[in-house]
Amino acid sequence: MFRLVSKLLVNHRIIDSKACYVRYIQTIPSVNSASSSTAQSLTLSYLTNSCGLSPHRAVSVCKYVLIKSTDKPDLVLRLLRANGFTKSQIATLISIHPQLILADPEKTLQPKIEYFESLGIAGPDLRKILCVSTNILETSLKKRILPTIDFLRGLLETDENVTLALKRSPHILTCGTEVMLSNVCTLRAHGVSETSIRRLILSWPRSISFRVDFFEEVVREVKEMGFEPTRKSFIYAFYSMSAMSNLKWERKKKVLMSFGWSERDIIMAFRAQPLFMTASEKKIKQLMEFYLTKTCLQLQDLVRSPQLFKISLERTAIPRCSVLEVLMSKGLIKRNVNVVSALSISKKQFENKFLAYFKEDSPELIQAYQVETSQGLGNKM
Repeated sequence: MFRLVSKLLVNHRIIDSKACYVRYIQTIPSVNSASSSTAQSLTLSYLTNSCGLSPHRAVSVCKYVLIKSTDKPDLVLRLLRANGFTKSQIATLISIHPQLILADPEKTLQPKIEYFESLGIAGPDLRKILCVSTNILETSLKKRILPTIDFLRGLLETDENVTLALKRSPHILTCGTEVMLSNVCTLRAHGVSETSIRRLILSWPRSISFRVDFFEEVVREVKEMGFEPTRKSFIYAFYSMSAMSNLKWERKKKVLMSFGWSERDIIMAFRAQPLFMTASEKKIKQLMEFYLTKTCLQLQDLVRSPQLFKISLERTAIPRCSVLEVLMSKGLIKRNVNVVSALSISKKQFENKFLAYFKEDSPELIQAYQVETSQGLGNKM
């Protein structure tokens, strides 16, 4: 089912890293000069004392940058500090993109910072974005960033939505509009609505920047799974399949099958709730153990209600089941209460139905609702 997903994902990452490596190799300065030793010594000292890199990392970074004068680097650091970057954040930026220390602050860095601020991305948000996607500061504002923002505006309709997408995945600023346009056209060609496309980009912006061949393959895989492109479940299935390698999928299947799930059960649950397979192997195992040993739920209950794998064991499953156990032990609710429903409703709905209504008859409910994870439930419900 996922025959090419893992391979393409790996290739996508390898190509990106190779491109990065080649770019840095191309920027290695020539050291065949009489002053090279002095410059290398200055570079090493500056990277450690001024930029905050560890001696070991500084030695590695010295291969990609040569500081002959501290005039421009001082201006770069001054600009970053003036915009609130901490010593640790500066070290991260320079460590990953050494050439940044030699950038022109007024022509290369300041215009980008000011532009992001005009979009409403400033302060901690801006620093976080730049530290997550460090190559943004080296990306052309005119040729790459501005066209990307305009493209996203056309899809997402408002600057607020564009800002939200950028905060979730700054990487999309550097991938290029050609890739994103091709992927959007693929979705449209298969009948995915503009509303669903917008939802996909807002929820998982990075997906729109996947390699075109990988993107097309996942779309085909999703259709083969029986998902209809005109339904919103299609994009949830697309996300699940594109975010997971074949190896991870098989590992999660193995965990489920160890509890008695069949291949058919897994496919049926995935079609009902595609996001259930995005839960980690550890979480799937913990929830399965809890549901089968501490509640009255049966295997088929879980197959029919895969949304139960999206809730938190500690914050939702254990406290709510603890409340239900107290109420049943006191005869305040029937023992055949719909546990799936009680676990699936919102926090406010659960509290109104099972806490507010019974708290006078059973004041210990509040304590049960705040049960610690380590306590679990003493008896099967």
